[in-house]
Amino acid sequence: MKVRLSIMCALMVFTSSNAMASSAVAIPEGMGPLPEKVDVPANNSMSAAKIELGKQLYFDPALSKSGNISCNSCHNLGSWGVDNQMRSIGHQWQRGGRNAPTSFNAAFWSAQFWDGRAPLLEDQAKGPPMNPVEMADDDADMLVARLQQAGYGPLFDKVFGKKGLNFDNMAKAIAAFERILLTPNAPFDKFARGEGDISPAAKRGMEKVAEIGCTSCHSGPLFTNNTYQQFNYGVDAGRKEVTGNDGDDHYFRVQSWRNVAMTAPYFHDGAVESLDEAVRIMAKAQLDVTLSKAEIADIVAFLKTLTGEVPSVTYPVFPRPAGKALDFRD
Repeated sequence: MKVRLSIMCALMVFTSSNAMASSAVAIPEGMGPLPEKVDVPANNSMSAAKIELGKQLYFDPALSKSGNISCNSCHNLGSWGVDNQMRSIGHQWQRGGRNAPTSFNAAFWSAQFWDGRAPLLEDQAKGPPMNPVEMADDDADMLVARLQQAGYGPLFDKVFGKKGLNFDNMAKAIAAFERILLTPNAPFDKFARGEGDISPAAKRGMEKVAEIGCTSCHSGPLFTNNTYQQFNYGVDAGRKEVTGNDGDDHYFRVQSWRNVAMTAPYFHDGAVESLDEAVRIMAKAQLDVTLSKAEIADIVAFLKTLTGEVPSVTYPVFPRPAGKALDFRD
């Protein structure tokens, strides 16, 4: 009996020591697990009914003039919130001007789009329906009329009160749904909490990105400092197109590394197919650092540890009138 107890005690000490050793590994300053909560605007409180309505709208192609394009078309929740296209396909097979960012964890960003032209998710949700290259609705009234025709009126009234169906509330519902699209518990998160380990290569990569200065911009638990930085790559003028200021030429919002291994192709123009090449280009262009193949492999191994758990989303059933088609147009 004493022998069995001694063995059990030894195993408990060994297990405890391993967990402590894992959590005690030096993690560069600022890095940490994905936050559990997001900020919610005072004028758009969360509720289960609002989130469900937002989910229906996110998946519903009725938001587009043709009835063929939904939010999920370009920000596909089955493929990590992106479409894996260089530039997304929009109305009448037109291509958008930039690579579609992921909708996962977008609630954490200080501004939306590559150029930051939308401060909040609510503002971002209003953009694609009115964009002639994307959903191409003629105007907000036409879109609201189609949603009314589809049968969304009672659902909006339930969430927002009498006569609740309008363009602003459509955006609020979509934003509420997007605020639950978080990807926690990546291998790095568990490692940072002392609940697991990452490979030696990933640890070397973690140390390397801090050593050469990547984390001056890709910092904190979100692996972005939510600022705009100049990236002299390609012909896109970036934030200058929003502000009109020459000083903003080729400035873009710093993208998060969260789930980056799953969101190829890379950069605002989607021209880079592999994460290895994206790492090489960024190190040279932004830091004037030439990385070896081994160093790139280590950094990529670390970036892969930032792939989190995707939320389970059940495909919704849309409201539709019986025996009548909606007013879709070319």
